[in-house]
Amino acid sequence: MLASTAAGLALAGVKPIALAQSSGLANMGSAITSLLKPYNITFAIIISWRTYKEGDSEVQHKHLATQLPKLIDAYGYAYELLDTNSVQTAVAQINASSTSHTICVLQKDTFSQVKLESKNTLDLSAHHKRSEYLLELNEHFANSEHIFIGTTGNTAREMYSFMSETKNFYMAGNMGGALSLGLGLALAGRRVFVCGGDAEFTMHQGGLATAGRYKDLNITYIVFDNEQNKSTGGQASLQSHLDYVGIARACGFNARNIKDLAHFKEFLHQDALGLEFLHIKCDTDEQTPRPPLSVITINKI
Repeated sequence: MLASTAAGLALAGVKPIALAQSSGLANMGSAITSLLKPYNITFAIIISWRTYKEGDSEVQHKHLATQLPKLIDAYGYAYELLDTNSVQTAVAQINASSTSHTICVLQKDTFSQVKLESKNTLDLSAHHKRSEYLLELNEHFANSEHIFIGTTGNTAREMYSFMSETKNFYMAGNMGGALSLGLGLALAGRRVFVCGGDAEFTMHQGGLATAGRYKDLNITYIVFDNEQNKSTGGQASLQSHLDYVGIARACGFNARNIKDLAHFKEFLHQDALGLEFLHIKCDTDEQTPRPPLSVITINKI
């Protein structure tokens, strides 16, 4: 979506800049190879190079930490490391890249730290915290054979902290792919609960339409909506215009808004089977630790 939107701006004579991290460049692959290259559309692309230390639990960044230059080369692009000492030089690099198939790569600490101003923070205190809902899942399904998938970011972290009695898969990366992963497990005969978030809901949304075809499967997709990307600094997801329940219902799910914890408990006690979708507005918790590498890399459930 990012590269295609920027391409549209470029076609209209505007000079866009597309900014993403390493994994975002991987997501841009189709647009780059089948749109930008064959149509010779150019604009500035800035990619932050995510690093990885052996043993770190952020395993989703391990591969591209060493293979990013090869990916860029496979796309038919050159790359330059953005100058970290001179703003003037860096701006010149970005301007030059806007007329060539060259990617500007950001290294760690290129930008100075900026504290989020209080006027930009969200007040969600009227809602229960996500951890309260996770604790309820943990109590209700303790020692069951059902599978719980935690999407990338704070959802998976909090599941590790608050759901010790359930069978969990912590998906550290692959943002937007949690429901499709759950679909595969459900096709294999498992009952699956997918714990997602508002931002990941809109990524690779074709998975929702595909899952909706399988009325006989048992998938409960829970979207915890805190209106932000909490694990990366609390950036607003800017999705207040979305009708989450309406979208899920149109895709074939039995969908509902959950008002509060009591309403959630009521739903759990119904033991609803089939395709269920829950949209839950929730408050944020304090940052919880990431699951250790030994837990994240389990590949059999």
